Order: sequence, then C-alpha cells, then structure tokens
Amino acid sequence: MDLIDALSDLCKDISQPIIAIDGPAGAGKTTLARDIKLALARRYSITEIHMDDLYDGWDNALTGQLTDVLTHLVDAHKKSKAISLSTYDWHKAEFSPVTEIEKSELLILEGVGSGQMAIRDSLAALIWIDIEDSEGLARVLERDGKGIESQMKKWLSTQEQHFRDEGTQNAADFVLTT
Repeated sequence: MDLIDALSDLCKDISQPIIAIDGPAGAGKTTLARDIKLALARRYSITEIHMDDLYDGWDNALTGQLTDVLTHLVDAHKKSKAISLSTYDWHKAEFSPVTEIEKSELLILEGVGSGQMAIRDSLAALIWIDIEDSEGLARVLERDGKGIESQMKKWLSTQEQHFRDEGTQNAADFVLTT
C-alpha cells in the first residue's frame, strides 16, 4: 500500500480529517503536501496551511502563539466552519489583516511545528519527513538565498529543541526520509 492509499484509508471514515506533515527544514514537506493535495483533490475539498505563514518571524515561531493558532484552526475545521486567519508577511515583519478561508473537508497542515501534541488527537495522520541537517540547510539556502543563512543556522537549533520537547518523530504515523 502506498502513502496516498494509506492516507485515503485513514481519512475515509473520519469527519473533517486533518493531515499534518512535520520534520526539519528542507526535508520536502511543502512538496509532499502539494502532492497529497493533488492526489486527494477528487475526493475532498482541501485547505492547505503552511506553518511559514503562521510563525511570528524567526525568533517567535515555535511558541505558544503558534500552538494557539493551530488549536484555533483545528477547532474551526473540526466544526466544519470557515477559518479566520492572519498570515505573517516576512517582508514587512508583521501579520496581515485577518481573512476567512472557506471551510473544506480535509485540512493539510505543513511545516515545522504542525504535528504538535496540542492537536495530535485531532489528526487523521501525522507524517514525519527526515533529512540530515546539513542537507536540509543546503536545500533551504538554495531555495531562499544565502541571505538567511545565519537565521537558518539558529533555526536548526530551535527546531531540534522543539522536536525533542514535542516527541514529534516518535508520534508520527508515517516516517519518510529524503
């Protein structure tokens, strides 16, 4: 059974299923989220939310504020309601005005911190994608530019501590390696 078949099977009997894709920076979470969305789009209306849009900049990304936002998103989705959301503008270093995201049948949460303990009981599946730190860093710098290298090196430590505190990899239903 491949991953898409397994996810379809896990989601089929759940009202308002949620899939979280977590793991270190540069592992391929965004690509996998897109692939899952494309594969399941005939069966479900899907909302895909990226943690990069929810972080409060580099230094306040993996805090209680992110946990609160994730809890809000999950609660709204489980109640089949539209989601009110303010996303972070990295160029302006501030959050945008709140917008409404239409309700959907499946929610995909993607990014570092998406598989937090606070929402795990609401997940149909938690996917962990692993990558060696140095390779993940190289991928991110190739994608986003060398200008963020110092922030990314600090981020590697921040995400490692977060994953250790949350036990994310050990809680995953699926573990993939890139």
